[in-house]
Amino acid sequence: MSLIEIKNIHKSFGNLEVLKGIDFTVEKNTVVCLIGASGSGKSTLLRCINMLETADEGEIIVNGENVLNTKDVNKYRSHLGMVFQQFNLFNNMTVLKNCTIAQMKVLGRSKEEAEEKAMIYLRKVGMESFANASSTTLSGGQKQRVAIARALCMDPEVLLFDEPTSALDPEMVGEVLSVMKDLAREGLTMIVVTHEMEFARDVANHVVFMDQGIIAEEGTPEDIFTNPKEERTKVFLNRILKK
Repeated sequence: MSLIEIKNIHKSFGNLEVLKGIDFTVEKNTVVCLIGASGSGKSTLLRCINMLETADEGEIIVNGENVLNTKDVNKYRSHLGMVFQQFNLFNNMTVLKNCTIAQMKVLGRSKEEAEEKAMIYLRKVGMESFANASSTTLSGGQKQRVAIARALCMDPEVLLFDEPTSALDPEMVGEVLSVMKDLAREGLTMIVVTHEMEFARDVANHVVFMDQGIIAEEGTPEDIFTNPKEERTKVFLNRILKK
């Protein structure tokens, strides 16, 4: 059974129609990568799934329920982890506190439970020794690894990544992608908006190419990267793979 079904999602900002009827499904324990040029609607789609934006039309079915009708958005969001481009850590808190505050406030865990869970995931992303450091002292790659640990602390069914490496210096990209590859190998369900084509080719089970607010083509990484059918997919890949 599909974990998430996106059906005919439309979203406009004023007169600008950003999503023009999006349909796709996400199976449990799979990685879906959304690729496409800037402005194609990828991040807006991710924000609609997480209810940070409200779709104008359509359905987002999660575990059989249309979440666009949900009365408790925070409860729904507690099942989804979100990793942002700009990390979104609390600068006035330590690494550990960044990873415990939502657990305590949203999930009702005790401080001890939350800290125990946080240390498990900080260890997983290689940031255990920074637990008591201020988040302002970290490099971009370290901040993003903490952001991933923070999302995992909430025991999400799905982890959403919005261009998680695009704000990083090139030498830091690898450390974040390595953590994401490990999570994929462990079977975490992930939807990843990315410009990292090698990651999409190697890690994704399903690749969705978006162009001007629609899904122009989707399929396995082999379908998309080795044998794309649509001319605009070929043009995009030729351009981005030559960089």
